[in-house]
Amino acid sequence: MSIRHGLLALLERGQMYGYQLRAAFEESTGSTWPLNIGQVYTTLARLERDGLVHPLPESDTGQRPYEITDAGRADLALWFATPISRADRPRDELSIKLALALTTPGVDVRAVVQTQRSATMRALQELTRLKYASEKPEDLPWRLVLDAMIFQAEAEIRWLDHCETSLVRYRPAPSRTAGQPEAVDRTDEAARR
Repeated sequence: MSIRHGLLALLERGQMYGYQLRAAFEESTGSTWPLNIGQVYTTLARLERDGLVHPLPESDTGQRPYEITDAGRADLALWFATPISRADRPRDELSIKLALALTTPGVDVRAVVQTQRSATMRALQELTRLKYASEKPEDLPWRLVLDAMIFQAEAEIRWLDHCETSLVRYRPAPSRTAGQPEAVDRTDEAARR
């Protein structure tokens, strides 16, 4: 999720200052994505620079609230109307980790898969417990975030099962030393003659 658009969505509810925005963001996402207050103020500065929010005069307590501008509303509406592209998502560290584990000498890839599976299973159990801890209607945004996290954990476990099956059939190519010519398997060539 874009912090930028998250803050714009919160400001669409009404004027807020930085700490209110951080609290509302965390409440809306069920505290699954904690925000650093520095991120909030840095993002607000960029939003102001881009004309998407407008700072209001400081209150008596020294807090400066912000409000969304018409340009901010248009940007937010466009964000809500545009599907998220798979290319926009961050790199998957687990995929990269397993790919590198396959090619790094001395790494037990099966152990890496099992360690991740255990951690993901524990996370899935905790998320499921949290989901059923509250059934209040006002908790729906939080439950939807939890559902997404549950589905992602389930998909990761299925993918890890697939990785494990693939590892059973995996036969690495013989390694060669630097400067040594690649060994050529002539058995297929001889069979074709």
